[in-house]
Amino acid sequence: MKFTPFRRLLMVVTAAVALGVTASANPDIVGQWQLDIDRSSPLDGWQDMRLIISTQDTQVDIRHEMRWRATRYRAINTVDTAKPVASDSFFRVEQRHMAVYPAKGGVTNTTAEWIDNNRTLRTETHTPVEVSQGNVNMRITSEYRIGEGGETLTVIELHSSRSRPLVYFFHKVEEKVAS
Repeated sequence: MKFTPFRRLLMVVTAAVALGVTASANPDIVGQWQLDIDRSSPLDGWQDMRLIISTQDTQVDIRHEMRWRATRYRAINTVDTAKPVASDSFFRVEQRHMAVYPAKGGVTNTTAEWIDNNRTLRTETHTPVEVSQGNVNMRITSEYRIGEGGETLTVIELHSSRSRPLVYFFHKVEEKVAS
């Protein structure tokens, strides 16, 4: 194939568009999100959940702040829309209640992409877990859907081990400014 000036220009424009799609995160997802317990799937094993989401370039950090009575637990899952991410400490909300824990020495692989005109962050996670029959791989597909105006977030999780999705509804928490 001969690279004419037109083909070179077409390749540069295509690459720029592709890079722009992977690099542009929706800024509305950034912030603190408080769980609406009454509207959400049960948090079996937990009483409360807050997500704190931050972005840097194509990377998205999803920090879970969980509470059960006096017990507080924090964990961060990092995803990247430009490349797969491997983690040896991936957090799943239901792991405590279901007693399905990460496999010892297991590595979780996650991919992420922005869809729906950057209104939804979709992640696909493959994580090895320990069950009574031994180690198996669990697939989790999650969507973080930003509501109109950026004030609500709906998280939908589909697990290969469950027949029904887990659905969590959040509202954005306004950060207090010190005066």
